[in-house]
Amino acid sequence: MGFETETELSVHALELRMPIAEVVTPYKARPAGSASKLRTYRDGFRILMMILSLFKEERPLAFFSIIAGILGLTAVVLAYPVFMTYIETGLVPRFPTAILSTGLMILASLSLTCGFVLDTVTHGRREMKRLAYLSIPPFGN
Repeated sequence: MGFETETELSVHALELRMPIAEVVTPYKARPAGSASKLRTYRDGFRILMMILSLFKEERPLAFFSIIAGILGLTAVVLAYPVFMTYIETGLVPRFPTAILSTGLMILASLSLTCGFVLDTVTHGRREMKRLAYLSIPPFGN
């Protein structure tokens, strides 16, 4: 629906390494009395959400690695003061922070693992789409 179709077609054409071309289209002024249905921010947000969705679907390892990196960095930042206090005193006074840090690091590991698994699935799916595309005879033959 709407501009998301353009975005999706462009991404899939680039992903399958299809030949693309720019077509010159005549452009003229809007007829008098008509109003544009375009909404800059709403349409832009919808396109951005489609780009993020396609990024997750087509490049899952990169997507989930970014999430894993953010979670892992947050876990390390939270754990550092707790670890330094433990080294100095031998005590862990902020036990909830230690548990939170551990949980975030587990989530980071799970996110990275999901990225690896989904990347393998995506690679197989991409190869199948490419083979299906290549099985279509060229236009004009």
